[in-house]
Amino acid sequence: MNGSTRRRTLLGGLAAGAGLAGCAQPAPPAAGAASPDRVRIGVASCCDQTKPQPLWDAVRAEAPEHLVFAGDNVYASRQPFDIAELRAAYAQQARVESFRRVRERIAHSAIWDDHDYGLNDGGAEFAHKQASKDAFLDFWAVPAADERRAREGLHHAAWVRQGGRRVQLIVLDTRWWRSPLRPTDQRGARGKERYLPDRDPAKTMLGAAQWAWLEERLREPADGHVVVSSIQLLAEGHGFERWGNLPLERERFFRTVRASRARGVVLVSGDRHIGGLYHHPGPEAGRPLWELTSSGVTHPWTTADEPGPNRLGPLVREPHWGLVVFDFAAASLTLSLRGQANQVLHEHTVPLASLQPA
Repeated sequence: MNGSTRRRTLLGGLAAGAGLAGCAQPAPPAAGAASPDRVRIGVASCCDQTKPQPLWDAVRAEAPEHLVFAGDNVYASRQPFDIAELRAAYAQQARVESFRRVRERIAHSAIWDDHDYGLNDGGAEFAHKQASKDAFLDFWAVPAADERRAREGLHHAAWVRQGGRRVQLIVLDTRWWRSPLRPTDQRGARGKERYLPDRDPAKTMLGAAQWAWLEERLREPADGHVVVSSIQLLAEGHGFERWGNLPLERERFFRTVRASRARGVVLVSGDRHIGGLYHHPGPEAGRPLWELTSSGVTHPWTTADEPGPNRLGPLVREPHWGLVVFDFAAASLTLSLRGQANQVLHEHTVPLASLQPA
């Protein structure tokens, strides 16, 4: 899809961010951008600190109430792992002026993926994860009293408030506890590129403590819940990292959402070096689910091609960031992928009523 293409699908029936402690607080948004009836949450991932980063200017121009850095925020996963290389990558990224302005002016939350975790496709087996976690916490200026410094993993929650509305961010850690994946029997084959589904009941995506934490967060009253997973949850049809590699865990996620009866659950992810919007009819979750994958701040996969049975429309293969907009006046949710001029590359809108538990 080229930068001038705009895709917008509208379904019928449409009738100041408070961030996590230690995150930057927002400056006043651009004139006319903020509204007490809207909550706007940006999403960005896959940012190579050695490459040009003009996309941050588009994010700053839009000035969402909150921005999620959804993983691979720097690249330092070369083996053998060296913590000095990771810290140097963070230091180089900190010197990018456009990135620095975004961090200073927009409230934000962050989670890692494999390349800022320190091991490509890595999980619980990564021997240096504590050192990597310490570097992450320092770079993102997480306060000494924050609970993430005293417990395992980097999962956390934050509230985004606008007017009388509040949307909860639930940021999952899909690295710290994740069990080893089942290697493919045909590497590179379409749909089996690296991994195969593994229904071993002993394997986990989140670990027992994080599963219990997720259940508690989803039960907290909110006008909407944005669940952040660094890897794709709804996507099917490819053999790269995704929740479908551990299908019992994916099914557990659906059951957890259903049991919580949480309102306005939407998913965001990164990792893939492509942008896409995904839909799952969601009977297991008690309502349809929607996912925005935003992955390509600096180096999207320009030749990507996959079946994408749950995907709505084409892939976005150019630099982009994502925007999730809860519009309570219009009773709608809009998922949007934006280009370097903040132009809409792909967009989909659904009624908020469709996100409510059955």
